[in-house]
Amino acid sequence: MSRTVYVNGEYLPEEEAKVSIFDRGFLMADGVYEVTTVLDGKLVDFGGHAKRLERSLRELEMDAPCTMDELLEIHRQLIAKNGITDGTVYLQVTRGNPGDRDFSWPEPPVKPTLVLFTTAKPGFADSPLAKTGIEVITVPDIRWGRRDIKTVQLLYPSMAKMMAKKAGVSDAWFVEDGFVTEGYSNNAYIVKNGQIITRALSNDILHGITRAAVLRFAREAQMEVVERNFTPDEAYAADEAFCTSASAFVMPIVKIDAAVIGTGTPGHVATRLREIYIEEMRKAAI
Repeated sequence: MSRTVYVNGEYLPEEEAKVSIFDRGFLMADGVYEVTTVLDGKLVDFGGHAKRLERSLRELEMDAPCTMDELLEIHRQLIAKNGITDGTVYLQVTRGNPGDRDFSWPEPPVKPTLVLFTTAKPGFADSPLAKTGIEVITVPDIRWGRRDIKTVQLLYPSMAKMMAKKAGVSDAWFVEDGFVTEGYSNNAYIVKNGQIITRALSNDILHGITRAAVLRFAREAQMEVVERNFTPDEAYAADEAFCTSASAFVMPIVKIDAAVIGTGTPGHVATRLREIYIEEMRKAAI
């Protein structure tokens, strides 16, 4: 049975979904996206994702395809139509189809393209990787300078993922000017002497929705959070390391490049933050 997807106002079988070859998302990567987690059939932190989507659209001077209330209803309809209990809802907004290829934005603006689809991930809150931890490598960060905008320009992150796969590990952390920026699809953290250390928000990294929630929960649990740059050498010598994202929640990291982190097993801080995050997000999901 195929999925039901959403394309520009229509709920369709995925085999019937079509977008123009002149769509600027296809030709220019002129689009933004969000991925919202579904737990127990409910959306996790939808409000945070909606606000970030509005910010991304605003930064690119792109019109919203609908209101955020309408977008919430589309999410709920797709969850129901596809019977999603645990999984994700992916949405993408592009500047639309101007009818031909041109570097200039269409004047007047054309109707944005809006696409959504679901992915079922039964029980993914109980990922076995969270119990063993994952390994990462570091790679040079050569992405464009506005990583705070969640665009569909994901070619280099995809290349980083392939570098990680070829190295036999799960993830890659980007390094720029001697400091870790973030993972190819997540925010990066180390723990040293009880301090949770992560890069401060700027144009250099994605303003992670999961990041914001995890740091809030950490402070509420009386954990010390320090937002500053850190080097790969600091990461190698850390007591713990972990990453956060909408689909991985809080994921412990046990090895970075050739360095075993701490005891080589998931640490207490990352494990506890994962427990808190999942528990609190289940309560707050809508």
